[in-house]
Amino acid sequence: MYTLDTNAIIYAVKADERAIPILRDILARPDVPVYVSTITEIELFSFPQLSEEEARLIENFLGRVSLIPVDSQIARIAGTLRGAYRIKLPDSAIAATALFTSSTLLTRNVADFEKVPQLLTQAI
Repeated sequence: MYTLDTNAIIYAVKADERAIPILRDILARPDVPVYVSTITEIELFSFPQLSEEEARLIENFLGRVSLIPVDSQIARIAGTLRGAYRIKLPDSAIAATALFTSSTLLTRNVADFEKVPQLLTQAI
């Protein structure tokens, strides 16, 4: 099980040569759930220079994963993480989503999350 950080999806949309094989392998396995926080969805669509083509690619990508809304449980986990480890609000919500789903966080920015000892991360 995986939760994708925002940058993992950005690298997929940009056809990054390191990210594509990893994501292709993960998404090709129907037995492996892949989660995305709705915070990531906000981040993805907040880029001012987002082209129509990029928006279409993001939409297609999000259609292949399970979107996890930030409900009260995730919000409380995120708040605890943010307070304890002084991480950014979006990162705390994304990390909370991974913890809530008992999944590995796939990210290019492993250092952003290394303060959270109970969080499993994998570099993309």
